[in-house]
Amino acid sequence: MSLARLSASGSLRGSPSGSPLLLRLELIRRGQIHNARPLVAHRSVTSPQCRSLQTTSRTLVDKNNTNKKFSPQPQPVPLSQIPRLILGAAVENLRGLKRNFRNGTFKTMLRQNPEELVFALVLLAALAVVMVYIIRVYFTYFYSEQFTKYPPPIAKALRRALYYSNYNPDQQMALKYWKQALELCDELHLDTFSDEVMGIKIELAAWLEKIGSYDNAVKVLENLSGDCKRWVDLMEKSVKEGGKIPPSLLPPVVPQDPTEQPAAAKESKQEETPETIWGRRTRILGKAVGINVKLANLYSFYLAKPEEAHERLIWAVETALNELRRRTVEGLKEGEGKWMSSEEIGGALESLGHSYEAKSQFHLALPLFFQALRLSQHQCHSATIMNNIAACFAQHPIMPAGQSQVDTLMGEEVASATPAQKRTAYLEAAKRWAKNARQHANEPKGDDRTPECDQACATSLCNLASIARLTGNATEARRLFEKAIETSRSLEFEEGVTQAEDGLRALSTSS
Repeated sequence: MSLARLSASGSLRGSPSGSPLLLRLELIRRGQIHNARPLVAHRSVTSPQCRSLQTTSRTLVDKNNTNKKFSPQPQPVPLSQIPRLILGAAVENLRGLKRNFRNGTFKTMLRQNPEELVFALVLLAALAVVMVYIIRVYFTYFYSEQFTKYPPPIAKALRRALYYSNYNPDQQMALKYWKQALELCDELHLDTFSDEVMGIKIELAAWLEKIGSYDNAVKVLENLSGDCKRWVDLMEKSVKEGGKIPPSLLPPVVPQDPTEQPAAAKESKQEETPETIWGRRTRILGKAVGINVKLANLYSFYLAKPEEAHERLIWAVETALNELRRRTVEGLKEGEGKWMSSEEIGGALESLGHSYEAKSQFHLALPLFFQALRLSQHQCHSATIMNNIAACFAQHPIMPAGQSQVDTLMGEEVASATPAQKRTAYLEAAKRWAKNARQHANEPKGDDRTPECDQACATSLCNLASIARLTGNATEARRLFEKAIETSRSLEFEEGVTQAEDGLRALSTSS
């Protein structure tokens, strides 16, 4: 007898013989089932006696299975399963729509409620478009080249680290997977000084900075910078002594499993030119310079350690210029490759100039700004550097002859002039550079004009007003300060508004 027929038989309809015990014995004798619990708990039973049997049976089952969990907590869906679940839901919806169309339900709904049906179809189409977009974004980002260049275990950890860092912020989970990715790099013997491994550490430091953990961000970058410096020192020592390059300086040889990489990836690797020891040095040394400039920024703006910042900037600028000088004198080595770009070197020089400005050492900042201006390739940024030069000239200290490099650049007349004459010469130079900044900022048009040009215009007005105040022309200073405020407000340049208002207050106080 089948289960459906037994449920409909008269033995269960109001007679005492329908008790669970007799029913279980009868079924066991017939050899049909081994456990009658599913029958007793069947949801379709509606008679009072059967409902009491259902309750009693559930009580007995609960007492006999007190150690079992009948309602487990839902587990989080793995990140890799999200596209599959979304696609499955979409397919199920389409199948349901197809079944309704076949059995005539679709036509009936269309005749009875055409507006609601059209709205439902539009909503379904919109949902399908959204799901396709989400799936596309998912695969475009999490399966892009930045992940596929890593071995699968590291790529998986990085996907989760970035997911918990940017998309579903969870600091503990993000830190866990960042650490896991770095540990896997060591376990799989990846090159510690490869761009891929160093890139993970730099991204980790950027995430720590984003969440406000500046001390830990500095620790990560300091460790990476120290490793790079030690590698370069050991390499240069080995070359100078003429000995064989130690194996520790070369990238580790990792045996590759041909089944792990697609054929296209293997072919592209074979076509790459092997990196020489000098090319490796160029890459690592350039990375160290950039890391130290970033460390100076963290020390200066977030940790209030200007001396630490200044030391990192001095090392970065000296290293960049010394390497440029060595290449000019000795020429390029085998496979050495290009050094830092002019813009990168100019940025380091400019950062060190600002550091000297913060220390009120304007005579040391000026030469750095001059070199940065010479290397600048964007007119709007050149106008910004010119404003910095104007500000340094306006605040240049009066120094004895021969102690200022700027005096020598300005000519013998300024170098041997009296303090009053030097002050006048510095202010005239500041005025010229501020006017040059404004002129250069006004020239770019169309796509060449950036917001930096507009801000340079407002800053030059503020500088010209400050110079007029220092020369005693209060009327001109007030006019220029008010114009600077108006221009800055139209550009929503709050820093320019603040500087111009401070200048007006200083002018009123001095008057």
